[in-house]
This record gives sequence, structure tokens and C-alpha cells, in this order.
Amino acid sequence: MLSILEGLLIFIVVSESILGVLGNGFIGLVNCIDCVKNKKFSMVGFILTGLATSRICLILIIITDGFIKIFSPDMYSSGNLIDYISYLWVIINQSSIWFATSLSIFYFLKIANFSHHIFLWLKGRINSVLPFLMGSLFISWLFTFPQIVKIINDNRMKSRNTTRQLNMQKSEFFTKQILLNLGVILLFTLCLITCFLLIISLWRHNRHMQLNVTGLRDPSTEAHVKAMKILLSFIILFILYFIGIAIEISCFILPENKLLFIFGMMTTAIYPWGHSFILILGNSKLKQASLKTLQQLKCCEARRLLTAAQIHVGGNGCFRRII
Repeated sequence: MLSILEGLLIFIVVSESILGVLGNGFIGLVNCIDCVKNKKFSMVGFILTGLATSRICLILIIITDGFIKIFSPDMYSSGNLIDYISYLWVIINQSSIWFATSLSIFYFLKIANFSHHIFLWLKGRINSVLPFLMGSLFISWLFTFPQIVKIINDNRMKSRNTTRQLNMQKSEFFTKQILLNLGVILLFTLCLITCFLLIISLWRHNRHMQLNVTGLRDPSTEAHVKAMKILLSFIILFILYFIGIAIEISCFILPENKLLFIFGMMTTAIYPWGHSFILILGNSKLKQASLKTLQQLKCCEARRLLTAAQIHVGGNGCFRRII
């Protein structure tokens, strides 16, 4: 039986999931419509669509895995369900982080301004960076899947053994998790480095503009300040996502602490939905599309209310004529 606090946290997790699916679905839909209209798929459009799709799948697997562990933990001890969820989690989680890293690298190479020869060399070959990163994702999968098979087999063997062997499994658990998530940790580190370098570049440019421009605030300066706020928000959400994953993993050692696990789910789910709305507000095309959609929804609601009022008035008139 769930406590009131646990029920409240689950409600928050479900709300976050619904917002995440709606926000990321909107991003994917807008980019797909833009692709059909222009008959071409830009690199940033491909990254945003892939990021939105992977995050929708990520939200669904977080909810599915979490609810099974909360309401029906015995399902994991029988059958191959844990195998399928583990494989899906690795593919979807690494894909989502890969797309987020690719997006940060793309904006870093497009916007940042450094004079270092390595940066200039990469900036001139921006179209070649994405295929290289995609190759690194496949290599990460090749290293990760054998680790998953080994961990699953070890868990099955040790689940039949004594408490002493289970304690030995706990001592090895975090080492195995580090090996399992090594590719994710590298992508996460690369993403943070590019974001911080981009913030430094924007801060330098903003400071230079403030020294040279007097009077009214330059629109370019405001745009750079907004970009820095978006990047800082993304970094905070990204770190919260990994903290949430760490909390969920730690619940393996504390299986009875259901409240901590639900809190970890809630923390993990903040990133997929929160960053989608940051992208919508920070991207001019997505922001215009969202405002247009909201305006259309308001018009549809107004027409519906007007039609209902007309039917109500017409019905009263007919009733009076019959009398």
C-alpha cells in the first residue's frame, strides 16, 4: 500500500511524463512538417527530431520500468522481461544522450568563437562531426551489450545463492554499473565541456558588446544572455537526470526504500520534459509554431462555445414557439 507522499510523487511523475510526451511530440512533429515543406532535412532538424523521439521512448521506459518495480516486482524474477527492458534502456538512454551531446556540439561549433586551430579545424568540418559521433555511439553499444549479458547472468546465478554471496554482489555492483555506463559518462562529460565552452564564448562576446555599446541595450547582447540562461538550465536538468539515475541504481542496495526510488523516478523525469520546453521557448521556429498552435486552440474553443450558445438559444426559441 502506497503512502500519501508516495502517491503524490507518483502523480508528479505521471504529470511530468505527460508533459514530456506532449512537448517532445510537438518538437518532432514541427520538424517533420518543416522537412516535408522544404523537401530536405537539415542537420539540426535531424538532431532535434531524433532527440524528441528518443526522449518519448525514454519517458515510456522509465514509467514502465518504475511501475513494474513498484507495483509488481515479482515480474522481474520470472521470464525475460528484465532482459528486454535492460536492452531497450541501454539503446534508448544512450541514443537520447548522444542526440543531446550532438546538439550541444552543433551549437558550440556554430555559435562559439575561439581562435584555437583545433576548434577552427572542427568548425570547418561540422558536417563530418555528426557521422563520427554516430560511429562512437555504435562502438559504445558494442561494449555495453556484453556487460549487460554478464550482469543479467550473474544476477540470475546469485539470486539462488545465500546472503553472503548477495553481499559480494553488492560490493561488485557499482563497479559493474560504471563499466556499463562508461559510454554514457563519456558523452555526458563531452556535452558538459562543450556547453561550458559555449557559455564562456557567449560571456566573452557579451562583455565585449557591453564595453563597446552605450545607451540602449543591444538586441544581440540580449540574445546572448538568453542563450546563456538556456545553456545553464540545460546543464542543471542534465545533472539532475544523472542524479535521478544514480538514486534509482542505489535502490538496488535498498530495495525496501520505495519512497527513495519514486523520488529518483521524479528527478529523472524532470530532464526529458523540462528541456523540451526550454528548446521550444529558445528556438524561434518552435516558439512561433507553439504560439500559432495555442492561438488555433483558443479559436477552436471560442467557436465551440459560440456554437453551444447558439444551439442553446435556438432550443429555447423552439420551445417557446411550441408553447
